[in-house]
Amino acid sequence: MPGIDFRFAWSNEPVWFVIVSNILVFGAYIFIFIVFKENAYASTVIQVENEQHVITTGPYTIIRHPMYLGMVIMSLFMPLALGSYFSLIPMLFVIPITVFRIKNEEEILLKDLKGYKDYCSKTPYRLIPLIW
Repeated sequence: MPGIDFRFAWSNEPVWFVIVSNILVFGAYIFIFIVFKENAYASTVIQVENEQHVITTGPYTIIRHPMYLGMVIMSLFMPLALGSYFSLIPMLFVIPITVFRIKNEEEILLKDLKGYKDYCSKTPYRLIPLIW
């Protein structure tokens, strides 16, 4: 969609906005890298591994799902980094899909991961600090 948007000049983003968006996408990528470095259990599959323990360090001290925060930021700013306002419309679906996934993941973690309930009481925010 960004290519079509560019071809027909639908969006007219200022260059500074594209640059800021690219910086935010890169920052989100680095943040996700830090999350994976902090949590060796991070995976696309929702399951509890043998010997897995609750990670409470690094970004996990602030929110319970920092990888998803990085992914949402990256997903929302990628269309803007490519210079396309219209490409942002389908990417907005990332938010409800991520919320649904977090809720499902937390059900499994509360049931199967020892200490996760205590961690939830100490770290109340799931995705966005001070909000949710």
